[in-house]
Amino acid sequence: MRRTSFANWPCSIARTMDLLGDWWTPLVLREAFYGIKRFDDFQQELGIARNTLTARLRRLVDEGLMEKRAYQHEPVRYDYVLTDMGRDFFGVLAAMNSWGDRWLSGEQGPPVVFHHDVCGHESAAEVVCADCGEPMTADDTHPRLGPGYPPHLAERPDIRRRFTA
Repeated sequence: MRRTSFANWPCSIARTMDLLGDWWTPLVLREAFYGIKRFDDFQQELGIARNTLTARLRRLVDEGLMEKRAYQHEPVRYDYVLTDMGRDFFGVLAAMNSWGDRWLSGEQGPPVVFHHDVCGHESAAEVVCADCGEPMTADDTHPRLGPGYPPHLAERPDIRRRFTA
């Protein structure tokens, strides 16, 4: 079965999901944030099939979230290292972690907590407005068409209604 591509949809969430492709990709990125760099370590930590891991790492490298750095030359072996684009994905994983901690942790509490080195406390991600610093919620935040939305679609009445309050 062929997968529908969301790469050209006028939606950053759809484009991100297109890049991620499946549930393994965020988990590979999670392990990279946990300090894993080597193929065998990713494979061992995730229990992922080698061919699946090879495909996910290749995609992350091709898309610019990771880069390969040779650490051995005969035979050639690589570390997989997060790029600036990859490190910027931390906020997405941190938000997913916070949501999971709130709704899926159970009585035992969160399985992993994030220590914020700057202030010295354990903390969780929170979505805040980049201008005023106040928390953003689904009740007080609404989508608007941005400059990258295709003009021919923006003229449709159903689109205008959905993105205008």
